[in-house]
Amino acid sequence: MMLASPGLAAWLAEARCSLALTTYQAGRLVFLGLKSDGGLRGHERLIEQCQGLWTDGDTLLASGKSILWRFVNDLPPGVGTVQGAERRFVPREARVTGRIDMHDIGMGVMDGMASPGPIFVNTLYSCLATISDTASFRPLWRPPFISALMPEDRCHLNGLAMDGERPAFVTAISRSDVADGWRERRTDGGVVLDVASGEVVASGLSMPHSPRLRDGRLWVLNSGRGELGVVDPADGRFTPVCFCPGYARGLSFIGRWAVVGLSRPRGNHTFEGLPLDALLTGKDAAPRCGLLVVDTETGQVAEWLRFEHTIGELYDVAVLPGVRQAEAIGFMGEEIERAISIEPEAQP
Repeated sequence: MMLASPGLAAWLAEARCSLALTTYQAGRLVFLGLKSDGGLRGHERLIEQCQGLWTDGDTLLASGKSILWRFVNDLPPGVGTVQGAERRFVPREARVTGRIDMHDIGMGVMDGMASPGPIFVNTLYSCLATISDTASFRPLWRPPFISALMPEDRCHLNGLAMDGERPAFVTAISRSDVADGWRERRTDGGVVLDVASGEVVASGLSMPHSPRLRDGRLWVLNSGRGELGVVDPADGRFTPVCFCPGYARGLSFIGRWAVVGLSRPRGNHTFEGLPLDALLTGKDAAPRCGLLVVDTETGQVAEWLRFEHTIGELYDVAVLPGVRQAEAIGFMGEEIERAISIEPEAQP
């Protein structure tokens, strides 16, 4: 069940966009848009342990438990589905990576790549990687403090900020170089690294996620404190802009607006004892799962969405500019059997 602020539908209409988001715990790829009557419409597809998300509006990448899925829109301009969707994402490729705990995804190029392609955070192996035609993945980069490429989730590398086609910054929970070492540094061990130099440009954060470059500013979610803020790479200072009543993870922008994903922390050691607990208690609030629309100029929450019951945890969120509503085809059934499109014939 979804609960929305009274103005969320009007905001989507005014911003001329819809949203896509992933849910790790509930294993869903969710689209949120507007029906023809102006009301909200949610559409979902099941992807086990769905986390990383990237889209340019026509191609969409989403990571699952052991597969990187590539979807492609098959609707020509001006054509919609029965429900009025302007994008219908059809699964066209499944890259079997194994269970590498893939987090953020970008599209670009790095040394070691012949052409632009997916670049993703391989959290289990503490590295940035890309797809391979012959192996589970091809490693591209790892933090200088990670001494070996091992399946040990040493620092919990998670977030990726792209600068055009180049990876620019990453976030990690710690600088640990031992198996699962990040768990003891959840409160204040978080770092932001410059990919080009390998240098730590910000430290002392609590479980940072979702770094994003926007108009020359580096935005980061300081998740363990429920903060959306800006990092100055020159001096390492993190400036909070908005408090988020939940475990903040997933960040996208349109205009001056930031769309932030929120999760209810799981009842396990990963989320216990974070500063967020005391901050919520001080505000007499409970953590929620959903979305916030934040005015980046004022730090004010303009609109919100809450998920109740089934969905308790989000990972990523993406804005679809110029798209009123989107759908995706599932992996089984008559719909995918009939989803046939043809490339133009080769000319003699």
